[in-house]
Amino acid sequence: MAEPIIVIEGLKKSFGKLEVLRGIDLTIHKGEVVVVIGPSGSGKSTLLRCINFLEKPTAGRVLFHGEEVGQRLVNGRLVPLPEKVLDRQRARMGMVFQRFNLFPHMTALENVIEAPIRVRKMPRREAEELGLQLLRRVGLADKASQYPNFLSGGQQQRVAIARALAMEPDVMLFDEPTSALDPELVGEVLQVMKDLANDGMTMVVVTHEMGFAREVGDRVLFMEDG
Repeated sequence: MAEPIIVIEGLKKSFGKLEVLRGIDLTIHKGEVVVVIGPSGSGKSTLLRCINFLEKPTAGRVLFHGEEVGQRLVNGRLVPLPEKVLDRQRARMGMVFQRFNLFPHMTALENVIEAPIRVRKMPRREAEELGLQLLRRVGLADKASQYPNFLSGGQQQRVAIARALAMEPDVMLFDEPTSALDPELVGEVLQVMKDLANDGMTMVVVTHEMGFAREVGDRVLFMEDG
């Protein structure tokens, strides 16, 4: 079996008195596509956000390549990791949200290359070559100079996927990536995700698209009440 990339142990998350995650154990292996389904409010998105520490778990831990994400246990208590270490961990986990979160004042290409230039210190020319390659991969090479306002929702989400891939992550986390799209635009985004899965990308996908779960998912995780 392939090596584990993500190991979740006893993960709990509460917001005040509301317990959203109630002790989740999950191991995700390299190249695996895990699809997370379940009713609204069942904790799907919270699980995803705890994986890359956008939400701090109340208890339990997440290991990424064997290293604890965001915090570590020292003398029986959890101590936050330095911000630089957390940034390094997050850089290896691409995340795509329901809303595309593109910078409206930047072109599609500029959105894709922003992080490689700023975070990875990649030379601009090299970043532009990578950005065009990724836009080509998601079928949008001809939209490189377009601003988000001139792109459809499906096109914007494909740019967001290219932007996440620009950091060359080891795993992609998708939080209901098609839920904000008009029905006729869903297919183009799902096709890009299928292509990623076929290329061996490790993926955790929160979605209501049961056809995608059936066709692409190696495992389906059903969540209800945490």
